[in-house]
Amino acid sequence: MSDIVVIGGGLAGLACAVALADRGVRVTVVEGGERLGGRAASWTDAATGDTVDIGPHVLHSEYRNMLALLERLGTSRLVCWQRDPLLTIACKPAPVHLRHGPLPPPLSLMPSMVGAPGLSLADLMSMSRLSLHVMRFGEEEIDELDRISAYDFLRREGVSPRMIDWWWRFAAMVVTNVPLDRSSAASLMRIHAQLSSYRGLHFGFASVGLCELYASQAVRAIETAGGRVLVGRPATLLLGQSAMQGVRLADGAELPAGRVVCAVPPQALGPLLPDHWRGDSAFEILATIEPSPYVSVYLWFDRHIDMPRFASHLCTPARLNYDYYDLTQIRHGWQGRPTITASNIIYSHRAKGMSDQQIVQATVRELAEIAPQAAAARVVHSAVHHIPMAIPCPIVGFERLRPAARTPVHGLYLAGDWTRTHLPCSMEGAVKSGFTAAQEVLADLGRPAAIAVPPRAYDGLGAIVRPLAAPRRTFPRRP
Repeated sequence: MSDIVVIGGGLAGLACAVALADRGVRVTVVEGGERLGGRAASWTDAATGDTVDIGPHVLHSEYRNMLALLERLGTSRLVCWQRDPLLTIACKPAPVHLRHGPLPPPLSLMPSMVGAPGLSLADLMSMSRLSLHVMRFGEEEIDELDRISAYDFLRREGVSPRMIDWWWRFAAMVVTNVPLDRSSAASLMRIHAQLSSYRGLHFGFASVGLCELYASQAVRAIETAGGRVLVGRPATLLLGQSAMQGVRLADGAELPAGRVVCAVPPQALGPLLPDHWRGDSAFEILATIEPSPYVSVYLWFDRHIDMPRFASHLCTPARLNYDYYDLTQIRHGWQGRPTITASNIIYSHRAKGMSDQQIVQATVRELAEIAPQAAAARVVHSAVHHIPMAIPCPIVGFERLRPAARTPVHGLYLAGDWTRTHLPCSMEGAVKSGFTAAQEVLADLGRPAAIAVPPRAYDGLGAIVRPLAAPRRTFPRRP
């Protein structure tokens, strides 16, 4: 009998299991699918033999929990970092290269936006009150800001309509995965504060298959501690009355366990719960979760195409793709090959009814706006991945319902980017949730440990303004 059962072999579940294994706890990880990784999975493309991800994922330099996990697993060197430019935004007559300038955070990117097509100096200056708010922002504001949309919040802060249309509609879609008008102001503000409050923050990409950063290494750590990882063994029911007793699998087997960590997406948790637990307020969010779907498009071209390593389109109703990645500038051993791109159709309802061929054709056209040579190139192979959920939609009210790692059911814990991590739904949030659940388990075992890594204090102007502003906050906090 294992000490702990972890349901779910994605980032959250594996991070939790590794943290427990490192502290001498025997863990059984139960993964229902045929591969580990969940929403950060990889596999071999059958036609090319290349390792592809479910979709391109981005890390950044303040992913303190994710990077701690990679350090533990010995794979942090496999992240390809992009320091300059931070991002290339495709627009006419010329692209905008976002770069950190000499101004302190959160103002460091503003100089690179001067002269952006369609924006005046007055539009940029309309961000002044918002920038001040970012410097003061803290978690004590979340409940209040979660009551309004990001669009209404920006208008309240005095951001000009042109600035909202040019920058914020794009930013909301790519960082919250929902349109600005639906996004919780709390969700957007948390991400904006994180991305703009640190000096020199930069993005990174897996230079190998995403799963190759952590999956096999995590299995090795778990098994070394006497645990096991069961793949292709779906869990169907949590067993117990007032406390956890175990887990029933689809094949009828039962795993006795007094402590279970459910590290599954929210829509998968509901069916696992016995009827007598489903009415608890801790699981209220399960009835409100709306998934944000996306489509990831991989294109293999017959020639080299000059393009940025990481670029994005602005948000328009007719455009499918936003972010584009040149994998031949990212993946180890792919340099010198004809161009291979990955891109994301975020919140992909607008692609509904399109065939994969139509999606590929539209993706090539949109890529040609970033890299004109794509228009004359031939696509020799393509792969279109339809993903039901990138993250739960952080719509108005979402943040207040995110559940804690510890549930009212004795011995039942939750992990996943959708839980209350005080972070955006992301790989970083998933890993922190796993670490947090491990902390709760260890505390109940009488072996307390600090595992989850807190964010750093703000850099730049925020380092001065935030400490002065925080004590004056009077917004209600969630108990």
